[in-house]
Order: sequence, then structure tokens, then C-alpha cells
Amino acid sequence: MASKEFGDFQTPLPLVRQIVELLGPVGQKWTRVLEPTCGRGNFIRGLLESPSPPDEIIGVEIQQAAAAEASSLALLASAKDCRLRVLNDSAFGISFAADLRWQTQGPLLVLGNPPWVTNAELGSLGSSNLPRKSNIKGLRGILALTGHSNFDIAESIWIKLLSQLRCINAHVALLCKTSVARNVLTHTRKVGLPVSGAALRMIDARRWFGASVGACLFSLDLNAGPTDYEADVFDDLMARSPSRKLGFAREALVADIENYRRVSFVEGASPLEWRQGIKHDAAALMELTFDGFEYHNASGEVLDIEADYIFPLLKSSSLASGRQVRPQLAVIVPQKALNEDSTPLRHIAPRLWRYLHEHADVFRARKSSIYKGRPLFSIFGIGDYSFAAYKVAVSGLHKRPRFVPVGPCCGKPTMLDDTCYFVPCDSAGQAATLAGVLNHPITASFIASTTFNDAKRPITKALLSRIDVLAVARQLPWRELADSASQQWDRFVGDAVKDRPEWPADFSAILDPTAGDRPRTLFA
Repeated sequence: MASKEFGDFQTPLPLVRQIVELLGPVGQKWTRVLEPTCGRGNFIRGLLESPSPPDEIIGVEIQQAAAAEASSLALLASAKDCRLRVLNDSAFGISFAADLRWQTQGPLLVLGNPPWVTNAELGSLGSSNLPRKSNIKGLRGILALTGHSNFDIAESIWIKLLSQLRCINAHVALLCKTSVARNVLTHTRKVGLPVSGAALRMIDARRWFGASVGACLFSLDLNAGPTDYEADVFDDLMARSPSRKLGFAREALVADIENYRRVSFVEGASPLEWRQGIKHDAAALMELTFDGFEYHNASGEVLDIEADYIFPLLKSSSLASGRQVRPQLAVIVPQKALNEDSTPLRHIAPRLWRYLHEHADVFRARKSSIYKGRPLFSIFGIGDYSFAAYKVAVSGLHKRPRFVPVGPCCGKPTMLDDTCYFVPCDSAGQAATLAGVLNHPITASFIASTTFNDAKRPITKALLSRIDVLAVARQLPWRELADSASQQWDRFVGDAVKDRPEWPADFSAILDPTAGDRPRTLFA
């Protein structure tokens, strides 16, 4: 495998041969082939060994030794009546439209396997194998600061290829992460590129590359027919028919456009505001265990701090278990609002102040740019909503969402960490009702149609904000809603709250956050 600096996985010849067979007969469809990051030349070899090679192949490779190895295939190319040139250059330093000087005209196939590495990873290695610095996604403000502007090098190569070849009749087929394919498809629609025939054919990245990541052969046509930004998804490379189709709904890419259309009535502006849990990036100090007598941090240090600043904590794994949850951890909460000055702790919580200062270096070492220019012990995801006694919470990391009513523990509101999202509620009954609606199969079908299981965080605040719980509730008979709320109460709340609520005859009244003369939470 090549140096991590170049972020590439050399494509095994057996996989190359499957891809060439899938695309073939190549020479009868495309007279010329471009490989923008050809490595040691496995794709070139696969093309030359196929029954129908193209008339001309140009490869581009930044690593000199790899480029020389690919160039050594010239004798094989000559024997196959194919012109072969390998350029020792960077994909970012060459114009795919102006610099290649093709000797053959006709349809173009772009084939290969660009680097599977992000710009941030290469930057941390001090690599020069990077595109020109730019915010290619046009992000603004905090989105560009918190990782949204990080992108795969393959994504940048895709965008450059499509931009520079947009006036050429070309078929582009590149191995890449499925996340890259989705981002590229979104980009083509955003800028109006003339693409059609898009398809994602899944591959087993662990088998071929030893990588635990969703990956595919992503292909599309330029200038080959009416523009179409939907994409067929095939479960494996040689599948004969697609299992689903990606498509766009309300400017967002969804995983299964046909299933989405069946439950599209759920789509809307959420009548409630979803919140993210506490972010501190100092778990070893801020998250605690309790042995029945004392609190300990991750190093085993016994804490002697004011109890008013210690709260029960739930994390994603507990929410996803599907069982009644009871916090096993605690978290230090040194502030009640964003950007609150922690200096007063010196006088009102001197033992906590001393503990924080003893570990100040850990807080200074936090890498995220969101902490820059803020008080040293700042945390995020904190506000009045954090201290609501009842919440409905969901893990952002798990493929199958479970919406869990969460109540107080030991007389204190339960906190969630930043891998979770939640809605504050005014009572346990309200939380149980909301959880019943969110866990209903209609809602589950909507979420499944819009989410991508290989995403690092399948459930996001943006997705949750699109769920109109009123629209779901209106589809359900009163008895079904009441039974669902009761089931959520029994399963998650149980005997933690003694008084079972009376379910109202009209659920729309408690599901409408704008009813009355003032803005309210979902169940005011």
C-alpha cells in the first residue's frame, strides 16, 4: 500500500477485472480512457488485458516510482495497438481539458480509484498532495469551523473532473466512499452539471482494501442525455437491478426516493426545537462514575467538588439499547448558559474551581476551533433546555433510531452528551406521548428513507427538524395514539413516576406548540 500521505489504496487486479468486465467492452464504447490517479497501473493493465482495449490511455500519477511502474506497461500497450502515456504530475496541477493533448478523438471514459483520505488528514501530515485552498462547499460561519468544510480528496478530484470535462461526452466511473458519491451528486445538482445515468454499485471495502467504510463504484454520464440527478443503487458490483434509488426532495438528498414519496407528508418544519447534548471534549475530566460513595474521573481520581454541579448523564449507547434507561454516569456542568463566565465559581464553588484549574492544561489543549476566544472552561450544548426535568432523546450514531423518554434521576435533570439529540418536555406524560409518535412505523419509514446507514452520524439535528409530528399524529386514531403513549410510559418511565397521566381526547391540542397566546414547547 502506498504512503498514507497520498491516501490511496492500490486497486487489486481481481477487482479491476470485475469493473472492466462490467463496463466492457471498453474499446467498443470509448476510444480513449483517462485515469486521473493511476498509481502503479493496475487499471491500465486491466484495460490492456481485456478483450477490447481502447485506442488511447492517459494516466496521471504524482508519485514518481509508481508513475514509472505504470509507464512500464508501454510494451503491452503497443502489442494491443493502444497508445499509452503516464504523466508524472498531480491531479490538482493539471488541466484535464487543456493539458492532456489527446491523439485520439471520440467518447471518453474516466476510470480509476482516487485517494481515500480527507484534506484535514493530509494537512496534518504536512502533505503537498492537496487541492488549492478553498471552501469548495461554500460554507459560512460556524459550519466551516466545525468540520463541515472537511472533504475527501476524491471529492475534490471528482468536482475538478466534472467541471473541466463538462463540455465533453464522457462516462466517469471511479471507486470512492459512498459519502463522496453522495456529496458529488449533490454538487452536480447544485451547480447544474449536465449529468445523467448515475449509479452507485456497492463494493466490500473490507474485503478489497481492509477498510471499514461504505464504498462503491460511482458512475455517471456527462452530456449523454436529459439531465437527471437521481442515482440507482446496486447492492453489489455485479447486481443486475437496483435495490433503490437516491433522489432529491426539498433540496435534500434522500436514500430511497420511492419510499420517501409514500411518507412525504411527514416532511415539514418541526413544531419543536431539537437540541444537541453537552459538548466539552474533556471526557476524562468531566464525565464521572459513582461507586455508591464517591465520584471518580477516568483516571480514578476521587472528586471532592460541590454536588450542585454534578448531574446524571446518558450517552448514545444507553439510548440505543431499547431498554428502560437509567444513568450510569455523571457529568460536571460548570455553567448554565453558553459563554457564561466561569470566574464566579472561584467564590460560589471553590472546590470545583480548584479541580478545573488543576486540570487547566486539558482544557487549553482542546483542538476544536469553537473554543477559541471563549472562557477556558466553556462547554457547548447548554441552556435552560438542558435542565428540563423530562426530555425525549435519541442517539445520533445508531442506524435504527429509538426515541426514549428521559426523566430526572436522584432529583436532578438528566443530561445527554453531544452524540445525542433531545426535546425538552414539561411532564413525563408529554414525553411519553411524543416518544410514541416518533417511534411509530410511519416516522420510522420516513427516517429510513432519508438517512444513510454508512454515515458517521445517521441521525442529525437537520433531519429531526424535518419531522412534522403533527402530520404523523393526524394519521393515527385516538386509541392508537393513546396506546402508543402508554407503551412508552410503561417501557421507559415505569415506576419512576407514580401517577399515570390521563391521555386527552384530542392529541392535536397537546401536539400543537403554537396554540394559545404565547410560543410554547411541544407540550405546554
